[in-house]
Amino acid sequence: MRRQRISFLMILDIGFIVVAYVLALYLRFDGKIEGRYLYTLVDNIAAIIIVKLLIFYAFNLYRSLWKYASIDELIEVVGASIIANLVVMIYMSYFKTDLPRSIYVMVPLIDMALIGGSRFAYRVFRRVEFEALNNNSYEKRILIVGAGEAGAMVIKELRNHRTLNSRPIAIIDDNPSKKRQHINGVPVVGNRKDIGRICEKKRIDEIIIAIPSASREELKDIVGRCKRTNCKTKILPGYYELIDGKVNVTKIRDVEIEDLLGREEVELNIGEICHYIEDKKVLITGGGGSIGGELCRQVARFNPKKLSILDIYENNAYDIQNELLREYRDLDLEVIIASVRDAQRLEEILSTRDIDVIFHAAAHKHVPLMERNPKEAVKNNIFGTWNLVRAADKYQVDKFVLISTDKAVNPTNVMGATKRVAEMIIQTANRGSHTDYVAVRFGNVLGSNGSVIPLFKRQIEAGGPVTVTHPEVIRYFMTIPEACQLVLQAGGMAKGGEIFILDMGEPVKIIELAKDLIRLSGFEPGKDIPIEITGLRPGEKLYEELLLDKEKSVITGHQKIFIERPLFYDYLKMNRILSKLGETIDHIDEDAVKDILAGIVPTYKPYNGTEMHSRSKTTMAADSTDTN
Repeated sequence: MRRQRISFLMILDIGFIVVAYVLALYLRFDGKIEGRYLYTLVDNIAAIIIVKLLIFYAFNLYRSLWKYASIDELIEVVGASIIANLVVMIYMSYFKTDLPRSIYVMVPLIDMALIGGSRFAYRVFRRVEFEALNNNSYEKRILIVGAGEAGAMVIKELRNHRTLNSRPIAIIDDNPSKKRQHINGVPVVGNRKDIGRICEKKRIDEIIIAIPSASREELKDIVGRCKRTNCKTKILPGYYELIDGKVNVTKIRDVEIEDLLGREEVELNIGEICHYIEDKKVLITGGGGSIGGELCRQVARFNPKKLSILDIYENNAYDIQNELLREYRDLDLEVIIASVRDAQRLEEILSTRDIDVIFHAAAHKHVPLMERNPKEAVKNNIFGTWNLVRAADKYQVDKFVLISTDKAVNPTNVMGATKRVAEMIIQTANRGSHTDYVAVRFGNVLGSNGSVIPLFKRQIEAGGPVTVTHPEVIRYFMTIPEACQLVLQAGGMAKGGEIFILDMGEPVKIIELAKDLIRLSGFEPGKDIPIEITGLRPGEKLYEELLLDKEKSVITGHQKIFIERPLFYDYLKMNRILSKLGETIDHIDEDAVKDILAGIVPTYKPYNGTEMHSRSKTTMAADSTDTN
């Protein structure tokens, strides 16, 4: 089929080449062509055809898909015509053949008209044919926000991919000079303030935001206006996401929660502080999870001498292994299937690998599940950390970074209490140890396994209801890359014993977040998709706190990162408590486990089934409705 198409185009072009020269001579001599010029043309036409076809082929005129022809293909036709005729002119001069010089001016213009015109006529024919065959099918009516290069490319992509059944209807742009102009035949009809009016007037079905350079604050405003229209809203990622700079339909995605937050991602000076990773042996526990996996990706960027991934769940570890080996072919990567509960196995691992840096992300984190299984939370979050901390000290690891949580502050649930004990362990172990032990504490991580955003999306896809535990629950958010960058930066800034905390901006009401996601999916909250209030679950707070004592926190060299001053504990006492707990954990009931945790963590107030825990908004920060 391809060869037949190329042969057809070549035969067509041979005819056009002959017609171009005959027509040029006809115009030059007002219809009375001198015979000697015709003889010259006949004698040389075969060579002219061969030269031109070779140059046309070199310019891809026989490899382009002309049903998608655009300005790029037009430039190819113009360039091919000019170069081909220059070569023919040189050839004719070399053999001292006689044609009027004006012919060499007219022929390229005629070539462009005939060759280019035939290609674009084919595109017009295919478009008319498609619309004729599909005039009874319903097309989504699309509003483009952004009349720049990205917006123009989106229009082109939608037209080129007719199977999407989407028709660009109008464009919105804040630049007043663009109003009433047209881009690829689509009119610019107003600015962002007109989005609601235009959607109603033009019966818009879907909005595509095509402003890659927009700030988070601008996006928040635009998205806010879009969500009031009840049109499904999609977005073209920012330039930082469009690595190759190309725009196509595969890059257009649904609006994510990050686009709603209105907060720029915190930029951390990773390049300046990650010298402790380059050419070092790094171990990441829980490396198959959402946070651990992203840590693996970011660490791999800084050329570690060796990266070891430790996880008990082999499927996740296998997936991240394949991804890293595909992206970083020279990476010395090892996957270790093991549990941090197994002290002997950890000893074996650290004694034979000379690890320099440990990122400890392995933990049980789901609040409701850990509330019902407190022994498992203690074994994994407390004893897993204790085992690893002692092994790190014994084998003189340089840095140990614990992934902690906001739920460790004044905890009301077992998960938070166990993570607070883990923080106490690393602060206690830091005294007198070669290893620098630090913790990094943050709230809700967008898109992490088990977090609320994927849950909302699944509920919306299923037709609802969307479940929210309480109408007053508010949370702070950060992205997975942000969280992992904070972890890396903490390792670089660590002097030992600190708890690092990220300033996460303004909080978001979970119920408003649910409504926003419903609207941006093209539905109306409460009407198309119901919202159900399920009630706070055991151990869940309305608000979470990131700092134990804000007065004792200090700002670092980075204005968005704070440190809670080290609170040192009696190592021998901690050792005795944990040893006794380890001996008795399998022989006591769940209530006794909570009582022991309350004895270790004085601020732990176990959920009693009736009270709802709320805090001053000046000290709030958050998680999702169930996990970090």
